[in-house]
Amino acid sequence: MSNKESDNNNNIDHTHSDNEINNNKNSGSNAKNIEFANSKKNLILNNNKDNKYTENINNNLTFISEFIRSKSGITGVVILLILISMTLYAFFGIPFLSFKEWNNPNYWIDNPRLASPIWSDFYGFFGRNIPEHLILSSSSSDNNDASSSKNKVTISTTNENGVTIVTHSYHINYNSDIPPNDFMITYSLHKGEIPPAIEIELVRPNKTKFDIYFESITPSISGSNQSITLGRIFSTDNLIHQKLLDYLKFYDYKQETSKPEIMLFSNQDTRSIMKGNYTFTVKFYLFNNEDKIQNSKLILGGKKFGLMGTDELRRDLTVGLLWGAPVALFIGLSVSTISIIIGMIYGVIAGYKGKRTDEGLMRINDIFYSLPTLPLLIILSLFIGRSIFLIVLFLIFFGWMGTAKISRSLALQIKNFQYVEAAKLIGQPDIKIIFKHIIPQLLPLTFASIAISVPGAILAEASLSFIGLGDPSIPTWGQILHEAHIAAAASRGLWWWLIPPGMLIALTGLAFVLIGNTIDYILNPKMKRM
Repeated sequence: MSNKESDNNNNIDHTHSDNEINNNKNSGSNAKNIEFANSKKNLILNNNKDNKYTENINNNLTFISEFIRSKSGITGVVILLILISMTLYAFFGIPFLSFKEWNNPNYWIDNPRLASPIWSDFYGFFGRNIPEHLILSSSSSDNNDASSSKNKVTISTTNENGVTIVTHSYHINYNSDIPPNDFMITYSLHKGEIPPAIEIELVRPNKTKFDIYFESITPSISGSNQSITLGRIFSTDNLIHQKLLDYLKFYDYKQETSKPEIMLFSNQDTRSIMKGNYTFTVKFYLFNNEDKIQNSKLILGGKKFGLMGTDELRRDLTVGLLWGAPVALFIGLSVSTISIIIGMIYGVIAGYKGKRTDEGLMRINDIFYSLPTLPLLIILSLFIGRSIFLIVLFLIFFGWMGTAKISRSLALQIKNFQYVEAAKLIGQPDIKIIFKHIIPQLLPLTFASIAISVPGAILAEASLSFIGLGDPSIPTWGQILHEAHIAAAASRGLWWWLIPPGMLIALTGLAFVLIGNTIDYILNPKMKRM
């Protein structure tokens, strides 16, 4: 090989090596460029996510600040909080047995019939002081009287010649201008073979003592429930009538022993009420070691009772009104939420799919929309059932059509937006596009629609209950109005039976309308421009 050929070969080798070096440099620079591009893309995506997160927080804060500045929205929230407080008090402050036994007259037997609220006469400020219905129990948890310092119960036990005497003394400060309607003594005890005896005495404010009752306790008089004997002594009992014959001589005017509640609470020289401290003493004479007094009560009948009075079945309307709050919220929120969601999904599917799907779904919607709702609700309630859950299902069945029409019209616009078209081009399925890209745009409208639809559901249930087709087993405001209407409460002047449930229905509807309109005003730009 010549020197010239060897030099050419060396040049070729150097050239190849230089090319390899250049290629390695280029490939390294390309990798760096790709890595830089990826890191830049990730940085941009992270910044977009951070910006979107920050934007969502700012939007939420803006919404909250605008809502707080809205007087109507705050008013609606305050009313709603009151209703929620009533619901919580009903669940945790009232025995659930009162809800289950709402239509059981025996459960309310101790209450007065058609008594007005305790504040109805303004405590005698504008006229005569009407007597309050008192229920005093030897068990302090059963007492309904708030002024425990004036009206109280004392219990003592003594033993005389082997006989145990248990004394329950009921101290009453009576300041009414009208005598009580009646009085009643109830008791429950364990008794052995030898029947116990019961004695009732009354000490009047002038320290005169009347012995008004004495009798042995036997099953024929009191009735028996397993090992517990229950008894109830009414003021109209014939033994009380016979005992009071001995005290007619104390009065300067004619008295009737057939009305002991008047005789015992009257002055001896004038036809007027003797005001002051009365003491009913109930003595139990026990002759067996196993005898034990469970409880006793003094019920002094009056014409006013509780915060909201009573109805014709002696039921405490305060209890019924409080239990009506969770029932109304359950009906309103469940019916409005479920029907709005169903209508929104139905309408979005129809609007997004279009063509025959849209045409077919909208024809079904029109058929449901043309049905007479109230007559069908009446028929369904009569032939299927009147359970509160069935009523909720009926209302949902007839409550989604309007939302479906609105959602369809909005979906027809949204499906032409660029981000929806882009989602179609990259191959996303229709279900994902509907639930990820279209429905989130309708959520502000959905929340406002739910709030505005609640009053309609509550009024629909109240309407069914008012005409006697509601659930009769539970206390609802519509059911209370129905029973007041049947009893002709308006013509008889029983305003406390009519006005409170009607006002609660109106206030509940007002609360959700105010909240819904406020949400719509804040989230709807067109409303702000008006």
